[in-house]
Amino acid sequence: MAKSSSRLVSLDIFRGMTIAFMIIVNTPGSWKYVYAPLRHAEWHGCTPTDLVFPFFLFIVGVSTYYSLKKYGNVINGNSLFRIFRRMVAIFAIGLLLTIFPNFVRDYSTLRIMGVLQRIAIAYGIGATICLAVRKEYLWIVVAIVLLLYWALLAFFGGADPYSLNDNFALKADLAILGKNHMYKGFGIPFEPEGLLSTIPAICTVIIGYFIGDVVSRGSASGKTVLKLLVIGAGATGLGYLWGMVFPINKALWTSSYVLYTAGLATVVLSVIYLIADVLKFQIWGTFFVVFGTNALFTFALAGIWTKMMLYVIKIRSGGANVSFYTWFYEKVCVPVAGNLNGSLMFAVIQVLVLWIVALLLYNRKIMIAGRLACRIELLRRFAPRNDRIF
Repeated sequence: MAKSSSRLVSLDIFRGMTIAFMIIVNTPGSWKYVYAPLRHAEWHGCTPTDLVFPFFLFIVGVSTYYSLKKYGNVINGNSLFRIFRRMVAIFAIGLLLTIFPNFVRDYSTLRIMGVLQRIAIAYGIGATICLAVRKEYLWIVVAIVLLLYWALLAFFGGADPYSLNDNFALKADLAILGKNHMYKGFGIPFEPEGLLSTIPAICTVIIGYFIGDVVSRGSASGKTVLKLLVIGAGATGLGYLWGMVFPINKALWTSSYVLYTAGLATVVLSVIYLIADVLKFQIWGTFFVVFGTNALFTFALAGIWTKMMLYVIKIRSGGANVSFYTWFYEKVCVPVAGNLNGSLMFAVIQVLVLWIVALLLYNRKIMIAGRLACRIELLRRFAPRNDRIF
């Protein structure tokens, strides 16, 4: 791995680790056989799987600080255009992934929001706030937004304001999006990436941006590691305590969940930062840097590849046509490792398949940028840059 004192290797590694874990939790061989830590919490609570999405947004925030450095981290026409362009591109890619491969469909029932759609909105608004507000006041913005969101859910919800059926986020999304355009996986129309719950998600981006500023000051040192650990532990503890009255909940993206997960993300980054940037022990992270270089492309490819295995590629088995996804799990993974471990084995194989594709791009110094056409551009240097949103 190429080394450079001006590059935050730990962020590249962290980005790639998050992508790899995302693939594992999203593609088990069978949803009937999944280890508990690889499942989302049923409602309140937080499992390791529930950390993937907020870690993404946190990384987006850190990356945004480096990305906008070339504009002096101030709001102007160029910086706003860059933010808007990326926001639209990411949202469009997310929408296309939702539609794929059924482009001829009833669009009156199309789900509008999703993971990339939320990332796009949170990035666009969060980055604009970070440029418009002085850095020392960003914590005040975060506090105000999180407290207001708490008040909205507490006072405008039903008898049980943090439940699936009575929360105010559900009411708002039903009014704005309509039930036909919302996620149905909870048994009722409820959008876990809804519009109202995207408001606190913006704070996850802002916190990441603030941490990017902390890390960028001076050279890599133990002092920065200690500062990150203190901030991370403090945010995690505050989120945990707040969760006693405002439950930690990913689907609602509660304010306690924002602090708890952003704090953990800061702690994880601090540990990787110590190893990779302070101690300069980086070779162990090469596997993840390969993913981190083309993170948005890998994210999109993972979604496309999974749908290809599920809906497009069919295998004749037992007198019937089954999906390649099912066939590979049942005929290859289960005989080798059994149902539960075979399901995990299937997910790990998907990571390796996608990593090989990412490695081919990495070795050829190609980065597929997150634009509508996914344009290809040559990297100016072999190592990935930190100013990448993904």
